[in-house]
Amino acid sequence: MSNRTTKAITEELVASIEIPETAWERASKRYEDLGAWFNRPDGPCAQFNPHIYPQGSFRLGTVIRSDEYDLDVGCRLQKDIRKQTHTQKQLKLLIGGDVEAYRSARGIKENLEEMHRCWRLPYAGALAFHMDVVPSIPEDTFGRRIIAERVRMAGTDEALADTVASWAGSITDNRLPNYAIISNDWRISNSEGYALWFESRMKLAEALVESLRLAAKAAHVEPLPTSQWNLPLQKSVKLLKRHRDVMFQDNPDAKPISIIITTLAAATYEGELELDDAMSRILTEMGTLVRATRPRVPNPVNPAEDFADKWADPKYKHLNLEQNFWDWFEQAQSDFRALWSARDIDLIAEQANERFAARMNTDRLRDTTGLSTATISAPKVRKLTEAPARPWRSIS
Repeated sequence: MSNRTTKAITEELVASIEIPETAWERASKRYEDLGAWFNRPDGPCAQFNPHIYPQGSFRLGTVIRSDEYDLDVGCRLQKDIRKQTHTQKQLKLLIGGDVEAYRSARGIKENLEEMHRCWRLPYAGALAFHMDVVPSIPEDTFGRRIIAERVRMAGTDEALADTVASWAGSITDNRLPNYAIISNDWRISNSEGYALWFESRMKLAEALVESLRLAAKAAHVEPLPTSQWNLPLQKSVKLLKRHRDVMFQDNPDAKPISIIITTLAAATYEGELELDDAMSRILTEMGTLVRATRPRVPNPVNPAEDFADKWADPKYKHLNLEQNFWDWFEQAQSDFRALWSARDIDLIAEQANERFAARMNTDRLRDTTGLSTATISAPKVRKLTEAPARPWRSIS
């Protein structure tokens, strides 16, 4: 059971790494403005029914405070462009041309940059952003049917499997040999389907979801978008990502990627209503969901895709990606045990700063826990149980 002390420590820690409200507001305005731009009647993409939507951590509600925010935006042209009519290069240049026109029209001084799968548009200012615009088209009916079947076979409810598969799309990648030729072989992406799967895991906390609904009804306002629910699963992912970022701040290319952490945490979560209970379960069990054979960490909305595919790729051997994942996971277990066991305000603040680069509000923490700067006796803290041994020990 969660107790007052561990709950207060964990909630105060996550509060210290939350993004400012201005970041949410600016991010929303950015993609809404871009959506209006792409849909202007005289625009080159308007005839293809463009759909602009947030992706990644802003869509999932797992963004953490940073010096620069990465706003991932999908740009899907929904009609009259198919794999049989356009190359990936043609689609990417079409969308890139409109993003460049947007940059010029909005007076953005930073140059547009082409990435492998997207166009990157930086924004300078007191609150720095860069917007990654990912071009795509809807996946064809046959491809969506295959994905839905794979998702069902992986154990997902049939209705949810059909829903997430309906959002599958084909994206561009200029590293592919068929990038500039007509081909049916495009990379598949499904960020919106993934977000819906993630939401289905959040909604296991039924009592909290219902309280959000009732609060909105009582206030006579529109319900918050799921990205701003800030439920225990979202908070847990934020804490894990922040710990990872601090641990690998001197070697960011070698850190465990966010999609692996997010997927394992969400798959482990069982609807805990308190954040420290959710974190305890996730830190105890998420490692057991890493498979011994490929796909090691399957994409829940396209199980044939392995989020951990780089672990065994010779090109990335020098980064020790799998070993780094396990080292980070074990360090996170250790650091949360230490944080939850501390009974001195100064020690808690010191550990939060060292392991999470977080400045705790010690006055508020003192008020909510009753702890002081001198070590005092306290109720026994529920600690993490020992995580089960990995079913394998060798690092591929």
